[in-house]
Amino acid sequence: MAAEPIRFDGRVVLVTGAGNGLGRQYALAFAERGASVVVNDLGGDTKGEGKSGRAADKVVQEIRAKGGKAVADYNSVEQGDQVVETAIKAFGRIDVVVNNAGILRDKSILRMSELDWDLVQRVHLKGSFLVTRAAWPHMKKQKFGRIIMTTSTSGIYGNFGQANYSAAKLGLVGLSNTLAQEGAKYNIKCNAIAPVAGSRLTKTVMSDEMIEALKPEYIAPLVLYLCHESCEENAGLFETAVGWFSQTRWQRTKGKLLRKEVEFVTPEMVRDNWEGITDWTDAENPTEASNVLQFVEDVKEARQEQENARNASPGKSMTQKMPDAKKSYTHNDVILYALGVGVSFQEDYSHLKFLYENHEDFAALPTFGIILGQGSMMGIAGGEMAGIKFDPAKLLHGEQYLEVYKPLPTSGSITNRAEVVDVLDKGKGALVLLNVTTLDEQEEPICFNQFSIYLGGAGGFGGKRSSDKVKPVVSPPSRTPDASVKEKTGLTQAALYRLSGDYNPLHVDPAFAQMGGLSKPILHGLCSLGYSARHVLKQYANNDVSKFKALKVRFSKPVVPGQTIQTDMWKEGSRVHFQSKVVENGTVVISGAYVDFTELTPNIPPSSSGLKSEALFAELKKRVSDHPDLVKKVKGIFLWHVKKGGKVVSSWTVDLKTPGGAVFTGPPKGGKPDTTITCEDEDLISMATGKANPQQLFMKGKLKVAGNIMLTMKLNQLFKDYAKI
Repeated sequence: MAAEPIRFDGRVVLVTGAGNGLGRQYALAFAERGASVVVNDLGGDTKGEGKSGRAADKVVQEIRAKGGKAVADYNSVEQGDQVVETAIKAFGRIDVVVNNAGILRDKSILRMSELDWDLVQRVHLKGSFLVTRAAWPHMKKQKFGRIIMTTSTSGIYGNFGQANYSAAKLGLVGLSNTLAQEGAKYNIKCNAIAPVAGSRLTKTVMSDEMIEALKPEYIAPLVLYLCHESCEENAGLFETAVGWFSQTRWQRTKGKLLRKEVEFVTPEMVRDNWEGITDWTDAENPTEASNVLQFVEDVKEARQEQENARNASPGKSMTQKMPDAKKSYTHNDVILYALGVGVSFQEDYSHLKFLYENHEDFAALPTFGIILGQGSMMGIAGGEMAGIKFDPAKLLHGEQYLEVYKPLPTSGSITNRAEVVDVLDKGKGALVLLNVTTLDEQEEPICFNQFSIYLGGAGGFGGKRSSDKVKPVVSPPSRTPDASVKEKTGLTQAALYRLSGDYNPLHVDPAFAQMGGLSKPILHGLCSLGYSARHVLKQYANNDVSKFKALKVRFSKPVVPGQTIQTDMWKEGSRVHFQSKVVENGTVVISGAYVDFTELTPNIPPSSSGLKSEALFAELKKRVSDHPDLVKKVKGIFLWHVKKGGKVVSSWTVDLKTPGGAVFTGPPKGGKPDTTITCEDEDLISMATGKANPQQLFMKGKLKVAGNIMLTMKLNQLFKDYAKI
């Protein structure tokens, strides 16, 4: 017995854009099978311009001539309520909506105007939404409805010159899928079709032969079946042309869950797992979004397996060499860092050398060396070091050691060579020692960092608790500090400092900080360190970066932006111990800290003659006596003429040629000097204490040199740590 034919007796069908092409064919086909049809068509051209009732009236006449029921509607689909109201007034109900109306405004993206974009979106996407929304309550009340969204292969796959059209058409797929879910319990089903047929919209890009082959009549059968009460299909996507019908669905690779091993996924991890992420073997055909809850369970299970494995295998290697990391930077980075650690002009312009690239002594703060090296520390965010898996959310920066081999270049390219040299078992966590050597473009070391990193929850693996590789902190003297400096941090200090590379939201996002148990965002520990190191450098070296040798700190507590940091300092030879605390509450934030200088210049008091240089030459005499090897290194005799008020008032000989060497007043005792140097007493002291640049004094005529000028370069051996000569 043959199946019942598909009929629509008693049903009311609304077809938008039904005056021509596909819409016209749908309207005729529904009417032939008993439906009452609302023929909607604004009567505009293919670009959406103009208006006429002629097209809709003609189709209505065709239907009525064959004995069918139909009315015309001339409203734009942007008046969705009025379109549906036509159906209700004429037939008392609405059962089927075929969203078919559309226009084209094809242009490449650079030539496409906002009007071209907006009109296409309004007709295709917004129009379908408005008409469907108006019909929805009627369908919901009668517990029946069938809706067709007309998408396109351009929406599914894209098409050159149709950015506006393809975006709107793919939007209709999303709209269809959502309405299919919302309408399921009311027996309202929604499907999308991507037809390829000859019409007004396609005849500009198709030949007459193709248009004849792609008749709209070939598409209508699919639409009629999807709209029949016997069809249970819902949320489907179909492609059809020339009598060929196909259902299209998304396909998804199995993918890779990278967070099974780490807390924060990095771009490098995505890159390194790209082959697995894009592997189509055993691909899935999903009908819904990925099961995020299952991912969460998988992460929990993987973390437990890691914990079990770690506790069961304490003998794993505790060292790890990391790939070299290269980086380039400019003076902008140097200045940005200086601003990030509070460099300003609060009292004078003594800090201008750290903020102005054209300053004659432009320099990078020594602690900028940590920024250069910290790229290697950022590289451990993947969640595993030296066989220890950990949760990056529980990573804390415990201690920091920095050694600077020479003044840091203010721009250039560097290479970081990093290695985990030890991992200590601290019970509840693990302490990782990460050594990073930073090399310049000539592969010469610039500085060295040791990052002491605490990994919460990663301990208990049976490892050792101490290491001879750690750079230890040192307690300060028990006496009253020799100097103290107070400086208030800015409310936006953390937001500024993070631009130097540490983008942890803990320092800027209040919600994230609260998730970590903090009432508000905190300042980076390295930012607090930058403040304190500046205080020490200014107090004891007058901002001479060439005197800075090394630094070590332990981070005790955080600083909140806006609080005042007080740095207490104790000088012990060439080492300055310091401790930092928050003035507002007395909390110690940096402890066990020190800065080592190459050698701190003693204060040189004026002599009885009123010349400060007499004390300087006395110090040089002692130095030559203590280091007779200087004679072999320098091999030169220097005569110094010291002026006061423009007149030479004192002369000194520094003999580094005669065995044993000698420093005395007056000219050389045997023979002529190799080099004669003349300058003011104050300028000589300024050079000796690093406050003046010898080259600049020379260029200004304040420092005169006669004889073997190149020999003066060897004076570094004598004046080391006292001047820049």
